[in-house]
Amino acid sequence: MPWLAMVGVSVFEYGYGAASKTLQEVHHWSLSQTFWLVAIWTVFQAGIAFPAGRLREKGVVSAKTAMLSGAVLVFIAFVSLGEFDSFLINLLTYGILGGIGAGLVYATCINMVGKWFPEKRGGKTGFVNGGFAYGALPFIFIFSYAFNKTNFSWIMALVGLWMLVIVGSCGFLFKDPPKNWWPKEIDPLQWASQAKTNAARSLRKNPPAVRQYGPLEAVKTGQLPLMWLTLAIIGGVSLFGIGYQVPFAKSLGFGPFVAAASAGVLSLVNGIGRGVVGWLSDQMGRKQALIMVLLVEAVAQFGLLWSGNLHNEVLFIAFAFLAGFGGGAFFPMFAALTPDYFGENNNASNYGLVYSAKLVSGIVGFGAAASVVVAVGFTGAYIIAGAIAVVSALLALGLRQPGHGGQKPAFTTGGAVTSSDT
Repeated sequence: MPWLAMVGVSVFEYGYGAASKTLQEVHHWSLSQTFWLVAIWTVFQAGIAFPAGRLREKGVVSAKTAMLSGAVLVFIAFVSLGEFDSFLINLLTYGILGGIGAGLVYATCINMVGKWFPEKRGGKTGFVNGGFAYGALPFIFIFSYAFNKTNFSWIMALVGLWMLVIVGSCGFLFKDPPKNWWPKEIDPLQWASQAKTNAARSLRKNPPAVRQYGPLEAVKTGQLPLMWLTLAIIGGVSLFGIGYQVPFAKSLGFGPFVAAASAGVLSLVNGIGRGVVGWLSDQMGRKQALIMVLLVEAVAQFGLLWSGNLHNEVLFIAFAFLAGFGGGAFFPMFAALTPDYFGENNNASNYGLVYSAKLVSGIVGFGAAASVVVAVGFTGAYIIAGAIAVVSALLALGLRQPGHGGQKPAFTTGGAVTSSDT
């Protein structure tokens, strides 16, 4: 159910680049206006994660309420986008309300999976997270081929209705597991050393948090701020690719099929890559998988620029494949690292803090990037993106699990853990 709900809201982010040209023509918006709208959407989509997480953990808002609220808000966002030309109205409805709605869905789905599958967190989180990318694939081709002034309004309404039904139906059945639900009589590390299952291998490579950290405690370890900074940097690169790959392909003279195919490949591989890397992180370790992904994303930026300047369509789609793989798989890595480092009990709040880095990513990757493209062209923009991706990989080298100095994992204390209330 979390996977299907993520598929439902994926069109917001991953379909936007393909729809951007029609948006400009129908609403008479500039390139900057068009992409600042989705930048503001990103700010609210990421910004709602922490306050919503705190409300959920305090029992004020249930997972079901969060999902149903999100379903209604995303419906309003798309209906408004189809009916109103006013940039200010759409800033309120699509940017703010739509961002909050999609953020409620995203954060609730990711946190729920992290809580239900503590011993297989990487693969499960990656699978669900992948729906947020490749779920937009049909819409990318619709927006590239069959989207124009005559059908604009009703297509937007149908997309909104699709999200309302899918997200609402899934959210109606959502329920969190009880806290500290790992059996208190079982030491997870001892169990992992004896068992021969894939779950045991995952626990050996990614040992549980030594205790349950509250948000302030997690910040004080220094590791949560480092996660935040790394995600803010690489997130901007990823969103730049999502938003500008189709415009870049069209500026090179590539036909609509190549432009749409490159975006479709990016979306598809972006989603599948999240599941693959999530599973891989269970086998090789979360940090190692994260660094690998960040380096792949760096190579992809330079590759897209090189193949584009060569006007080689086959190479361009090949590097779009790499960009898709590297540009999304780091999200489930951060989602899984957060409870690995700080425990499950406060995961909604802690990951909400980490994910708030996307506030910066959206402003830079969508909004400010428009000015960069105008100032230095796509060549300069892709060079900058590749260099930033390298920096993010260097930052990730500094990630360390807090407190592993012989302490027992938090799971062994069962319901006796009290530091989660700090």
